[in-house]
Amino acid sequence: MLFTLPAAYVLSRKDFKPRKIIMFFFTFTMFFNGGLIPTYMLMKEIKFIDKPWVFIIPFCVNVFNLIITRTFFESSIPHELYEAAQLDGCTHFKYFGKIVLPLSKAVVSVIALYYTVGHWNDFFTGLVYIRTATLHPLQNILRNILISNQVFASGAGSVGAGYAQQYADQVKYAIIIVSTLPILVVYPFIQKYFDKGVMFGAVKG
Repeated sequence: MLFTLPAAYVLSRKDFKPRKIIMFFFTFTMFFNGGLIPTYMLMKEIKFIDKPWVFIIPFCVNVFNLIITRTFFESSIPHELYEAAQLDGCTHFKYFGKIVLPLSKAVVSVIALYYTVGHWNDFFTGLVYIRTATLHPLQNILRNILISNQVFASGAGSVGAGYAQQYADQVKYAIIIVSTLPILVVYPFIQKYFDKGVMFGAVKG
């Protein structure tokens, strides 16, 4: 959010001349990327392997979320509002912090939810780039528990097969609850913004 919102605001300003070429480079990354092996080599070169920064820096801006936010700023925040604020001596920073953000609670809530769910469900990053067990995110720990549980159930003999399968199912359901409960707790508080914000920026006018 710290990077996406300011970047979307800057790219929504029509008086910012390079915005189209910058948006082209951002959008280009949505369709073309280097692939897993070159990305891994890059993370190794900048010494992000087995470091917490690998969860933060490479994924600090999601282009899809950036486009949604920029479109919202363009279609829902009138340019005349900045001109009026400018007459009162308001700078871009004050205008963004005191006017744009308070008027953008809907899209901010939606983007925050997208980022939260995306990072919460991300197990692939930890699986590929993290070696130290204490740095693994919760999703990787739950995945390891689930795999161990399946191995235990499949390795049980014919006598204990029924009990092992019942135990495996209980562990699986417990993992589902643990992995989804935080999102279910947060969602009701931002649902009123989500219902409005999910359409803002998608339809102009």
